[in-house]
Amino acid sequence: MNKNILIFLSLVEISNKKLEKIMDIVEREEIKEIREVVDNKEIVNLLSTNEFANLVKKCNDRLFKAYLSNLENDNIKVVTIEEAEYPEKLRYLDDAPLLLYCMGDISLLNTDAISIVGTRMPSNYGKFVTEKFAGALASAGLTVVSGLAYGVDAISHRKTLEVNGKTIAVLGGGLNHIYPEANANLASEIIEKGLLISEYPPFAKPTKYTFPLRNRIIAGLSLGTLITEAGKKSGTIHTKEYALEYGRDVFAVPGNINSLKSELPNSLIRSAQAECVLDPEDILSRYNIKGVKNMAKAVEVSLDEATILKLLEDGEQDFDELSKKSKLPTNILNSCLTTLEIRGIIKRMPAKTYMLS
Repeated sequence: MNKNILIFLSLVEISNKKLEKIMDIVEREEIKEIREVVDNKEIVNLLSTNEFANLVKKCNDRLFKAYLSNLENDNIKVVTIEEAEYPEKLRYLDDAPLLLYCMGDISLLNTDAISIVGTRMPSNYGKFVTEKFAGALASAGLTVVSGLAYGVDAISHRKTLEVNGKTIAVLGGGLNHIYPEANANLASEIIEKGLLISEYPPFAKPTKYTFPLRNRIIAGLSLGTLITEAGKKSGTIHTKEYALEYGRDVFAVPGNINSLKSELPNSLIRSAQAECVLDPEDILSRYNIKGVKNMAKAVEVSLDEATILKLLEDGEQDFDELSKKSKLPTNILNSCLTTLEIRGIIKRMPAKTYMLS
């Protein structure tokens, strides 16, 4: 596959299916230069009037070379479907993107991942369970995938980074158009510690059509998709549908039957389209993931206990600090601390402070 031709064609707003057909012609005709694309009648016949006009407008060797140079200067790497770095989980899907624009650690494309999606306006309960699952799954070594949107998406990314986990954000527009703008700082942190990807060129603005399409990438990259909280008409439905179409697992956290924000997960559980999960361990056990990576001690602990140990890696902390940071109910925190102390994993110090043994 001619990579430069594919990058050039990505500058034109054409569907993925049409792009595949054009690249088949490019390969068959052994087209090497962008001008040859514009001059090929078979390719032209596939394009609408607007698409052809846009193609001609972009067909400038000097400007295209400048575009490639800008990608390099901005540390944007393009990974095509025929390259080794391209995610294996996407490669054989019928609607797999032919290329991905990437900023960050591209090795994450081929790691075991779980996607976490849901409402843009979660309740306090939704925030709590999203943080709990994202933190535990990331600490266990799973890459957390989401879409950088408000609410559940952003919470998932932030919590993953907080526990020093790895996360991938899939954009509905180009890498130079972070949406929402309020998450620009989060996007920058993800670039430094994780990965930002898009199938669209950097200058492309997101639209109401591109967001549902990007959800297929979120679902496709993942072993399974977790829905923590979402309304019945949420865009999360698209991710769920793609996950089921691709034969991926779908997990849902049940919520209050009177809460509109839990309508989707509750209905998916009732219809058996999603597996009910009450604890991150329910997901980890599905994939035979045991324990939590990067823990201070190689011991078998519960995920709540692992959360506490992760916090104590930063040094001695008192009960109030642990309560605030872990967000565990007081009774559960007390129980975990007592168990860890009895097992000799942590030490209780004066003034009700704790440290690793």
